[in-house]
Amino acid sequence: MPALPSSDQNYFVTQLECGMTGEALDRNAVHNLSPAGYPILVRYDLDAVKGYVSKADLKERPQDMWRFRELLPMRSVESIVSFGETFTPLINLPSLRRDVGGGEIVVKDEGRLPTGSFKTRGLAMAVTMAREFGIQKIAMPTNGNAGASFAAYATRAGIESIVFCPDDTPDINMAEIALQGSRLYRVNGLINDCGKLVGKGREGGHWFDFSTLKEPYRIEGKKTMGLELAEQYGWDVPDVIFYPTGGGTGLIGMWKAFNELKALGFIDRLPRMVAVQATGCQPIVRAYHTNDRHAPLFTNASTVAAGIRVPIAIGDFLILDAVRDSGGFAIAVDDAAILAARETVGRREGLLLCPEGAATYAAYIEAYRQGLVGQKDSVLLFNCATGLKYPMPIPTDFLDKDGAIAFAEI
Repeated sequence: MPALPSSDQNYFVTQLECGMTGEALDRNAVHNLSPAGYPILVRYDLDAVKGYVSKADLKERPQDMWRFRELLPMRSVESIVSFGETFTPLINLPSLRRDVGGGEIVVKDEGRLPTGSFKTRGLAMAVTMAREFGIQKIAMPTNGNAGASFAAYATRAGIESIVFCPDDTPDINMAEIALQGSRLYRVNGLINDCGKLVGKGREGGHWFDFSTLKEPYRIEGKKTMGLELAEQYGWDVPDVIFYPTGGGTGLIGMWKAFNELKALGFIDRLPRMVAVQATGCQPIVRAYHTNDRHAPLFTNASTVAAGIRVPIAIGDFLILDAVRDSGGFAIAVDDAAILAARETVGRREGLLLCPEGAATYAAYIEAYRQGLVGQKDSVLLFNCATGLKYPMPIPTDFLDKDGAIAFAEI
């Protein structure tokens, strides 16, 4: 448990509201979607926050996601469910910057978090709030990493948890989920099919639905990526942020964070937000290019980047709003480009990206080629999980210790 004062004096939530209609909702009640059927956002008294906490105050706190407690929704720090969610590093890619000829390229490596992915942030916060509300049983669909975080934090909180995943989810993710205490069920379908099963169980009163954006608080956990990033940049932001986008919680959360920080006077400008998808599953990219606010179901979704294989996102309009309001864009790259990017970053910089993280580098290269990103623009790429969780090519070069070895050719 972080060493933070136990007090409600840091609680600045004013209300919850429907992300589409703006309808105000009771902050003291348990919610899934709003009455209109849309994701719910948490709102804060930012004027009060401004008078309570300063940049100097933050310097005195532990470097973890809970340091921003005035902009987080828990009433008491005793509710916090934690494995030690420390700041994740910013890693410069100087060799690739020289290769490309563009501006600064930085990776925020979220694979250093507990459970090895950025899903830790959202699930740590959502489970914390479930604990605060006294929820006893929760269920969710997953493509892998979210399920691992969900299982770990639910078990730590003493909450019963059930996970449904597509049957082609990476084995290591399924093993994590099961070993960390959730009941795991493989499903012959995609994540949206798994989500339907979770929804049916919720309708029957069997559990609380923890699906992406179907409760208000995962956004607030993912928001800490933006709060943390701004502080790491010396209370500034990069020019462009490339974010691997499936359900889009992190992109929505970061955009919310940057706007809250600007309202507080902590930062003076906002970054351009880029939603990165795979060509085999690009509902957001299609909606962006057709100027729609909602993204229809993407049929026959398939990509090596399992984490962004989300055929339909309930928060589609919030993702698209953030992209457009920021002056950003949505872009898709194919699996060949994703795998090539993973290899390039690994061989040139020694940094092992997950496929979803590699997609952001591939997208940056394509965006730079198209002129969507300028030569002087600083870019931030999100590596959303450790590359160690994913299948990798097996080296095949072999030496016979008893045979003739041409050392000059090695």
